[in-house]
Amino acid sequence: MQNELKEKIENTYAEAFEGVFSRLIITAANEKLLKKAAFSSTALPLTVFGESEAGIERFLSEEETPDKRKGAVIQIWVAKTKDYKTKLGWELGKRIRQGTLVVPTTRVFAMPFNKSRAESIDAEYYIGRCGDGYEFFEERFGRKVVNVPIMMGEFLIEQNLPCELGVMGGNLWYFCDSIESALRITEKALEEIKKVQGIITPFDACSAGSKVETKYPDIGPTTNHYYCPTLRNKIPDSKVPANVASIPEIVINGADIEKAKEAMKKGIESVINENGLIKVSAGNYGGKLGKYKIYLNELIKK
Repeated sequence: MQNELKEKIENTYAEAFEGVFSRLIITAANEKLLKKAAFSSTALPLTVFGESEAGIERFLSEEETPDKRKGAVIQIWVAKTKDYKTKLGWELGKRIRQGTLVVPTTRVFAMPFNKSRAESIDAEYYIGRCGDGYEFFEERFGRKVVNVPIMMGEFLIEQNLPCELGVMGGNLWYFCDSIESALRITEKALEEIKKVQGIITPFDACSAGSKVETKYPDIGPTTNHYYCPTLRNKIPDSKVPANVASIPEIVINGADIEKAKEAMKKGIESVINENGLIKVSAGNYGGKLGKYKIYLNELIKK
């Protein structure tokens, strides 16, 4: 097993960076409404445009939620900046107000990963005030919540939402012999990665990695042309091997560096013997992006 791992794993590292996240529980009256709210609130990773990215960590049974309804654990992330708490507050406001509150019967509760290190964000300021002054505080389900009157009754959200430091941008690249192989391999890898509590994969299988430099800075990051298989014979500096037709990426955000590493390890070992996988690599930018370097070969030694 170790020899097979080493042969297929490139001697490189994934470059990750500090981020800030809020870990929350969404509940709803039924599974259809719950999934609508969970998927809507976490859609569109936008950190490359200076906004936020999010993902569903896992779904919960009725026994695991404060109001005894089915739930979902979600995470919403922003990059760590000087004003990260304010930034995360505004991003929570956008995603919860437009993705959760508008879905009938939904509620939101805090679920910090590590209570001892979590700061608080005031949900009344960023979300509750869409009640236009008619919102009010009360105790429900053992939590202090903001009750926002809405046209279908009420929307409840816990007043103090968590704000914690974590690690963004852990990643794996899968060099595959076809798009079909890439889809099968990443699906299997994601199944194992998502067993790690405290992580999300904001893109799941991502088909378009970017790079730091760009010809068009006004629009933000652009395609990582060195690794585009369709450009292999069109550019002199292509880094795509002759037998590779697809390179999907899985990006991982973790509540701490150990969670990110655990998820990456599962993402390697779960698919290393799959047909169609040529090698596993990772994206880095020579230390320009973040302070964490997660070496792939170090992961498989554990």
